[in-house]
Amino acid sequence: MSPTLLTQYKEQIVPALKKQFGYTSDMQVPRIHKVVLNIGYGKVAKDKAFIEHVEKTLTAIAGQKPVLTKAKKSISNFKIRQGMPIGASVTLRGPRMYEFLYKFIHITLPRVRDFRGLSKKGMDRAGNYTIGLKEQIAFPEVTADLADRFYGLEATIVTTAKNKEAGLALLQAMGMPFRDK
Repeated sequence: MSPTLLTQYKEQIVPALKKQFGYTSDMQVPRIHKVVLNIGYGKVAKDKAFIEHVEKTLTAIAGQKPVLTKAKKSISNFKIRQGMPIGASVTLRGPRMYEFLYKFIHITLPRVRDFRGLSKKGMDRAGNYTIGLKEQIAFPEVTADLADRFYGLEATIVTTAKNKEAGLALLQAMGMPFRDK
């Protein structure tokens, strides 16, 4: 079974972007390379129970086990030592990435409290987009037992676009709800 968003990309988005930007080949059209989900531990980096809780939540959201991010060097002001876990991240590719994006756009974002659309300022010059969510409870996979602690989550959508305009056009065609201003 092919993910819905992947089918839509191949059948509708590729021809539309080819026409909009004047591409001659399907391979020139920007596509989504990967989606990276990241949670930083912050002040509670020494709490083993919190680290396990974040791992369970990220596994439920992404459908695969997260990788622990460890500190590269010691920073005494932040009470961080080299090799200490400071976050967890998951990289999604292929069909799982498209399934996640479809759920993120159509289910998760409408569940975010006071949601009025995404800012276009999250797009960098290379066409990649980063979204920060204040609470992980917007995801339908987060059950009541995983929602006892609230923490933020960052999602980065990496595209093959050459510039900001092409990346923005790709995400808008996929259904990302951007604000007008």
